[in-house]
Amino acid sequence: MEAESIESLTPLLQSADQWGEILLLLPLLVAMEAVLSADNAIALAAIARHLDDPARQRRALNLGLLLALVFRMVLIVAARWVLDFWPLQLLAAGYLLWLCVTNLAGSSEAGVEAATTAASNAAAPVAQRLPGQTLGSVVATLAVTDLAFSLDSVAAAVAVSDRLWLVMTGGVIGVVALRLTAGLFIRWLEEYRHLERAGYLAVGLVGVRLLLRLALPQIVPPEWALLLVVACLFVWGFSQRSQPQTGEVSP
Repeated sequence: MEAESIESLTPLLQSADQWGEILLLLPLLVAMEAVLSADNAIALAAIARHLDDPARQRRALNLGLLLALVFRMVLIVAARWVLDFWPLQLLAAGYLLWLCVTNLAGSSEAGVEAATTAASNAAAPVAQRLPGQTLGSVVATLAVTDLAFSLDSVAAAVAVSDRLWLVMTGGVIGVVALRLTAGLFIRWLEEYRHLERAGYLAVGLVGVRLLLRLALPQIVPPEWALLLVVACLFVWGFSQRSQPQTGEVSP
């Protein structure tokens, strides 16, 4: 006699199946959040660098991602409606493309400035020279940026599982991982000269993908293709360290 035929064992077997699914899907959701948020972490780190003080940078990341977590939970709960609401997706795609273009242009201007002032050792990244950056504005920008990225990651997570609490748990762990990696990227952005540009190019790719999903869904590249391109951008981003600034040599 098969175990499934014993009525008293049926609830136990169903519970075992559910826990097996959870143990399989939760690491998958967390890994997917981490991979899809790699370019997000660079963008958030670059935004946090608008504040000169490292303590304020950490505070901005903590507050910004706490607000972003609230936005993500709302997005997950309303996913079935939000993911079909094309104006929001269009707005998110436009924001990501704007973020990409403006920051890549700013990086180019910073490179010219650094070349002309290297002799006086006064060059600094454009992100730390932007005027009018307050803690509140940086926190708001961090939260909005993560929300724009979340449209892509939440869509992928909902496609993997329809268990609301499971997707929300993966989202919480993903935001915690994002906070840790963004803190690391703040330091790495100072060490690797191409990393910030690589990150913003990846941001632009996510924006283009959102636009294609709206306008031409039949030619949207698969997730693995986007991840492959982002991986190549990261390899380039970590390929060259920044030249250390040289001061006067003591006799």
